Amino acid sequence: MRFTPVLNILGILLTLLAATMLLPMIADIVTGSDNWQSFAISALVTGFIGVGLWIANQESTTLDIGLRQAFLLTNGAWLSIGLFGAIPLFLSDLDLSISDAIFESVSGVTTTGSTILPHIELASAGILLWRALLQWLGGIGIVVMAMAVLPMLSVGGMQLFKTESYDSADKVIPRATQLAGGIFIAYTALTAFWAFMLAVAGMPGFDALAHAMTTIATGGYSTRTLSIGAYDSWLIEVIIIGGMIVGSLPFAHYVAMTRGGWQRLIDDPQVRWFLSLMLGLVALVSFNLFQQGYGAADALRMASFNTISIVTGTGYGTANFAVWGGFATTILLIAMFIGGCAGSTTCGVKIFRLQVLASTIKVQISRLLRPHGVALAYYNKRPVNESVMDAVMGFFYLYILCFVVLAAVLGLTGLDFDTALSGAATAISNVGPGLGDMIGPSGHFGDLPVLAKWAMCVGMFLGRLELFTVLVMLHPGFWRR
Repeated sequence: MRFTPVLNILGILLTLLAATMLLPMIADIVTGSDNWQSFAISALVTGFIGVGLWIANQESTTLDIGLRQAFLLTNGAWLSIGLFGAIPLFLSDLDLSISDAIFESVSGVTTTGSTILPHIELASAGILLWRALLQWLGGIGIVVMAMAVLPMLSVGGMQLFKTESYDSADKVIPRATQLAGGIFIAYTALTAFWAFMLAVAGMPGFDALAHAMTTIATGGYSTRTLSIGAYDSWLIEVIIIGGMIVGSLPFAHYVAMTRGGWQRLIDDPQVRWFLSLMLGLVALVSFNLFQQGYGAADALRMASFNTISIVTGTGYGTANFAVWGGFATTILLIAMFIGGCAGSTTCGVKIFRLQVLASTIKVQISRLLRPHGVALAYYNKRPVNESVMDAVMGFFYLYILCFVVLAAVLGLTGLDFDTALSGAATAISNVGPGLGDMIGPSGHFGDLPVLAKWAMCVGMFLGRLELFTVLVMLHPGFWRR
């Protein structure tokens, strides 16, 4: 395996990350915070290493990479950004340990949104902006990866979308570069539009920008300890609900819309399933809250925002849903695993895999009833071949297995049942808050044992990179000639 192209691209990414650190540095200078020094030092260190890797690995003028190099690049990119993104947090006046700084950074870049900060308002403007930028960069990164890299790697059934991407491994970088331009424009435009709407709705300008970035990225980092509940505005909640839904739909359709391709979004079965599923879950939770004595309007408002936040993996909160009773919390725990559409900023199992699983179950039932008949699974009116069905089934099995193992590890660290179970679910599904007093909507992750924080970091990486992308590197055959 030639490492030169991989290290060259990682050097470019780290150089861009160093340049991004200058934005929160400027924010701290303007607001008079001494944390600008931590960003200056971090930018110098990150930029020095990034430029060094970039220059030292320019022996080849082409960036063609093979299958194994694509796996290595994907893992290396997310790991390096997560680690280097923790440097300004560690050097800041927040007085974070290395474990806490890395947890906060990894939670940001994977768009999980779990925070170790008990009082978010105490952080400087630069720190708050950096947390939002990490999630914003992680969001656009996962969209490009889902559209340009995962179909080629055939991870978890993503080869369904290969015809819309490319056919050969050596086109990963040119294709990713081509897609990134259109996606960046659409992503930036949506972020700016939501920031404008939030500002008009009464949110302070800085908060509007930060929340717009973390809403479109379905990340969930807020500038307030009470999250969106701190604003107590139904208009702000409606705007953010719209942003969470937009971030959960395939971004390829937004790029197509610039060329008049509205019909693709409407006709996409993923979109119809996703919206129908959300409406059903919101109706269930609303009815349950209404039965508990909440007013109809309050029940609908709380259920809509918090359920959609959990399904999309954003993780914002307006209420402590951990005290809503057994039925509502069970529904929300299940909703953590769902996620949005392929090619969006969300994580989780994703809608298209649920569709393929449903079609596979239908085929199995048909074969039981008619053993000699021919039954085919369909997705978007096209037959699904056996390799895709096997990949989806394998992903689903591995997803549950990783969740069980992670929950067991968290339990071994001394966490109670609710905290261990929901902590594993929120980490591997990149949701944000869990259940219980410690990591619930009104709590934070700072009091978790150190081992639990590292275990959750692993879980967040596994969930964000679709499991197989990470685990394939643990196979000895990956490193053999």
